[in-house]
Amino acid sequence: MFELRTALLAGFRSAFLTRGFLEVETPKLLHQGAEGGATLFGVDYFDQKAYLAQSPQLYKQMLIGAGFERVFEIAPAFRAEPSDTVRHTTEFTSLDAEVGYVDGVEDVRDLLEGIIADAIASARATLAPRANPLAGQLPEVRRPFPRIPFATCEAWLGRPGAERDLGAEDERSIGERVAKELGAPFYFVTEFPTAVKAQTFYAQRQDGDPRATWYFDLDFRGVEMASGGLREHRLDRLTANLTGAGLDPARFAGYLEAFRFGIPPHGGWGLGLDRLVQALAGLSNIREAILFPRDRYRLDP
Repeated sequence: MFELRTALLAGFRSAFLTRGFLEVETPKLLHQGAEGGATLFGVDYFDQKAYLAQSPQLYKQMLIGAGFERVFEIAPAFRAEPSDTVRHTTEFTSLDAEVGYVDGVEDVRDLLEGIIADAIASARATLAPRANPLAGQLPEVRRPFPRIPFATCEAWLGRPGAERDLGAEDERSIGERVAKELGAPFYFVTEFPTAVKAQTFYAQRQDGDPRATWYFDLDFRGVEMASGGLREHRLDRLTANLTGAGLDPARFAGYLEAFRFGIPPHGGWGLGLDRLVQALAGLSNIREAILFPRDRYRLDP
């Protein structure tokens, strides 16, 4: 299984590099979080308060504004969520990407599905000569992935117009329907409502319908693997989104400064590598995909 993890990482790096991405490293000690403060680990940083990074999101966007048009990072991320589930840990490996000068959200989705397909194909080619039994378990990834609007998912769940986030059981039910009707392991849930993504202040709202965003999830057989979409690149709207989320724009001054000089339309995603390994290897618990897992009870070894 850890051979699979290594092969996937190599496949992802190759897929990014062949598409002209630059690998970057961003700080893991931050002045503020990417999505408010509820799920942050606080750290004493000399005479200041700091937080462990939930995501490299703000730094990825700043790099797009600085002229780095395609960037990716594979690094740890931290969520202070007391989740006792088989698919959550407090420290996990996040695979994040950001790309500038996009014409729309399809540019972002097309890149993500291509990189996923290439990484899995590369892992299969690496594992097969080693007689690793997981090589034959990796799916044949067919493109394009189905696109299923959030509103359609709510109708399938029998709650049209509810604008409520999808829980684990909801995702499983949607995955079963997609498998039965479309036969696809990977698929996108698209156009998340603004009400669901209110705390994701950098998520771009649709100009024609501000109640909807250009955000999506990438799911695999009923489990969310990645989340992303178009980011808000217009400073006035970004500041309004921060205020609407109950956040003080002054705490994000360093981030907002990058937008004062103009930043191109851009988008990206974050993908949980541990969860992808768990799903592809058929593991019952995400902790089996991590050498030294960390959860709310486990801090040693």
